[in-house]
Amino acid sequence: MRKSELRQQMRQIKRQFSLQQLEELSLPIVARLKDRVKDAQTVVAYFPLPDEVDIRPLLDDLVAEGKTVLLPKVIDSETMELRRYTDIHDLCEGAFHIMEPVGETYTDHTQIDVILVPGLAFDAARRRLGRGRGYYDRFLSEYRWTASVFGVCFDFQKVAEVPTDEHDIPVDEVI
Repeated sequence: MRKSELRQQMRQIKRQFSLQQLEELSLPIVARLKDRVKDAQTVVAYFPLPDEVDIRPLLDDLVAEGKTVLLPKVIDSETMELRRYTDIHDLCEGAFHIMEPVGETYTDHTQIDVILVPGLAFDAARRRLGRGRGYYDRFLSEYRWTASVFGVCFDFQKVAEVPTDEHDIPVDEVI
């Protein structure tokens, strides 16, 4: 199966769920994530689109615990950078109708402990299928990360095989 076909298939599957159902399916995933990031001090996350695992409660919990939470901001057609998140008021609608942080750029990448990456599909080999623009692959390949990279998805997004290209970056673990 080609990437475009798998993307289309995943979008069709997601459409079968209401927003409320996706929120409910997110709860056990967020609980697992809380356990996996409990020792982290600096976490790169994402602000979820309506059809992604809703990690907003996790973001708020991490901030309340005094941890540094960073979200990506799309800068141009190839680049995204990290900015600090402290609450929903730090956000404005950015590229592709994604809520993005408006604060200062965060550049101390050596302090990052965990990176949470959304995807349309993941497989047992930890390969990730994104939305097709390559932002996360470029971002993950740009630095020598000491951070753990977790792919975040619903169980129905775990597939037998994700087609990959040489530039695709696998995650360390799928949650």
